[in-house]
Amino acid sequence: MKKLLFIFLIISNLIFSQEEVKVDLSSPKATLYTHLYFLEKDHFEPVKSAETIKDVDKSKAIEIILKIKEIYEGRGLKMDFKTVPDSNDYLDTITKYDDALGNALLHRYAPFPLRLPEVYLEKYEGKWYYSKETVDHIEEIYKDTFLLELGWLPQKFPKFFNKTFLGIRIWKPIFAIIFGVILFFLYKLLLPVLIFILVKIKNSFKKLKHIKTKDLIRELARPLLLILILWIIETLLPYFHLDKLNTYIVVGLNIAETILWIVVIIALVELILRLYMESGIDSKSRIEKQLAPILSNLLLSIIWFIGFLHILTLFGVRPATVIAGASIGGLALAFAAQDSLKNFLGTVVIFLDKPFHIGDWVAINDLEGEVESVGVRSTRIRAADTTIHQIPNSVISEANINNKGLRTHRRYTTELGIRYDTPSKLVKAFTKGIKEIIKKHPGADSNNYNVEFTSFGDSALLILVNVYFTKLEWGDEEAAKNILNLAVIELAAELGVEFAFPSSTLMIEQLPEKESLAPKYNTSDEAIEKSINSVLDNFDKEDNIERMKNTSTIPDDE
Repeated sequence: MKKLLFIFLIISNLIFSQEEVKVDLSSPKATLYTHLYFLEKDHFEPVKSAETIKDVDKSKAIEIILKIKEIYEGRGLKMDFKTVPDSNDYLDTITKYDDALGNALLHRYAPFPLRLPEVYLEKYEGKWYYSKETVDHIEEIYKDTFLLELGWLPQKFPKFFNKTFLGIRIWKPIFAIIFGVILFFLYKLLLPVLIFILVKIKNSFKKLKHIKTKDLIRELARPLLLILILWIIETLLPYFHLDKLNTYIVVGLNIAETILWIVVIIALVELILRLYMESGIDSKSRIEKQLAPILSNLLLSIIWFIGFLHILTLFGVRPATVIAGASIGGLALAFAAQDSLKNFLGTVVIFLDKPFHIGDWVAINDLEGEVESVGVRSTRIRAADTTIHQIPNSVISEANINNKGLRTHRRYTTELGIRYDTPSKLVKAFTKGIKEIIKKHPGADSNNYNVEFTSFGDSALLILVNVYFTKLEWGDEEAAKNILNLAVIELAAELGVEFAFPSSTLMIEQLPEKESLAPKYNTSDEAIEKSINSVLDNFDKEDNIERMKNTSTIPDDE
């Protein structure tokens, strides 16, 4: 029994004779631990905690260390001692001091460099203290944390409200409910007001007034108001003194606020896109209408990515680390998807340069056809034989593009060869008649054409016909050629002008009792005029204008 009692006394002595925690300022970790340890309820010794403040009166130092602790709690900042350096010679590699000699590393440490960079420690004479700058600006930092002077309010409550239940003062949940109800009605009251203001701003631009965007404006107004509500909650939260719970609430509020800002930016992008596309919608090319949503989705992805990076920083991850990791990951992804990236950049180039529009007839390298659609990766082109070709956008961005769809006219050039024995008078009449046909042609530019006797061929007199058709569709061009060519044949038949064959003709004229094989031409002015008028009258009667309206063989995508 005595042995058991002796063992019990030894164990009790070991338990209750643990080494007492002393003031330690040998490193950033030791100083911060000293500050916060001696302000806890179980070992509240503010005089020892005040040792972390240098060259300040004790009472003033106690006031400062209490305010620093309140600032930590009010902003929801929880000290993670595992990450705090425990070296007396710690050098800050992030914050550098510019002096005349260049960048110098300093013996300083900021526990929360992203969310509270104004509060940091510095090494003085071998010990670590809160910096002089922190001490000098503590009142400003405190006022920024506690925007409203409400510290007196709990003291005015009846005694019942200051009683505790499960470690929580009764007034805290009661006021939380009251503030929640007030904020709910504030949201309901301000939402229609904000929507009305945004609609008025939009309608102040005459070009945008007719565009219906109330649905998008509502989607923009809601998160904006919620951000205002969250700001009010963050402002009031420090006064509830929820200690450790406050840390998790503040982090949750910051995450929610980041997500709401992302939603606001997305709604703003969608609103701007609709206003852009519907303001003068007829003037927008189909390629703009097709690619704008694609680029919009890319922009939204970038916004979400930046928001995600910001959320990581709320958990103490440094932006440089996040960006470096994202850069390495992006580089690896770029190597793995080089072709896709090149094609996407080609899409951006097509959108910016607009080398063609949907429905244009283009010649790209050895391929010729109509542009049907432009996607993120490739462009669809339908060739003349109606087959579909998918060309990577990276190829298109570097190719020599002949956009025939941008022509103002379609040119048609041909040479007509007539017999060498055709009288010059009929040659003149034939060229004159073709000119008159072109002037009456419903699809030809009557002010821009050439019909001339240009040269002597091997077996024919050559007449150049150069005409420009005003309709740009391929089917319309072929129909216009058909009308012109038929009229030329009829004119030649009426005038008695014959087209030459690419051959040699042996003419025997001196045999007795044999008639000459050479054609007999009627070159009288009356006959020539009558023939030309006859062809032109028939040209009008055939109602070629109506024929041109219904000749396109390729549907117009526009």
